[in-house]
Amino acid sequence: MMRKLKMIVFMGLLVLNVNAFSQDPNFHIYLCFGQSNMEGNAKIEAQDSTVDNRFQLLEAVDCPNLGRTKEHWYTAVPPLCRSHTGLTPVDYFGRTLVANLPKNIKIGIINVSVAGCKIELFDKDDFQTYASTAPSWMINIIKEYNGNPYARLVELAKIAQKQGVIKGILLHQGESNTNDEIWPQKVKGVYDNLLKDLKLDPNSIPLIAGELVNADQGGACASMNKIIAKLPQTISNSYVVSSSDCPASKDHLHFLAEGYRILGKRYGEKMLSIMGYKIADSK
Repeated sequence: MMRKLKMIVFMGLLVLNVNAFSQDPNFHIYLCFGQSNMEGNAKIEAQDSTVDNRFQLLEAVDCPNLGRTKEHWYTAVPPLCRSHTGLTPVDYFGRTLVANLPKNIKIGIINVSVAGCKIELFDKDDFQTYASTAPSWMINIIKEYNGNPYARLVELAKIAQKQGVIKGILLHQGESNTNDEIWPQKVKGVYDNLLKDLKLDPNSIPLIAGELVNADQGGACASMNKIIAKLPQTISNSYVVSSSDCPASKDHLHFLAEGYRILGKRYGEKMLSIMGYKIADSK
């Protein structure tokens, strides 16, 4: 009996060791979520198509037109959300990290975003109340994530955790919650649930949020930036990146491609700063 018990313990330890060995500490994973600006709204241009293969995407949905299957890794050539989304801040977040981190470090991102959605769509306990009021076009996007974007993000994150280490969370959302003073508390609810569901220590992972189209670009929801600025008062391990001087489209809600490049670089520079890395000079 004792011999059998020892064998069970040994086999358990062996499985743990195999799992630990398969997780690469130099594969840094970032979870990205939000609404249309995180999806990516600008047209992808030729300069955006060249990507270092150290920058990887775990596809969230099937994209037959791109030759991608959900739950598989690909070099992070845009689009980085779904089949017909555009350039996103994540594109140049990842490029900025790859350009400034040691060559042995890879970057992996997961992007689960839904155009037009309120932060309530990522409330794991009450998302259905909000989703039931969504317009048909949004419901169709939600369906691509098996009807539950939050659960899809967690599911993908657990897959990624088997191969790498979650290092940060990126958020760009707020247009649909403009002037919602309790938005920071709602974001904290999503943040806390993510860490709990992924078995990560409370407040252990930095969350970086980007401002909406700035007032200097005539941002239609620029007033929300004052509320976004309060996020670090609610989540101590959170940071806000400025959208100042990021060119915006004529709708004053979305960024132009150049705006996404600048904003994405700022996300990357913020993460590098958090990790204590110096940033290489660039134009």
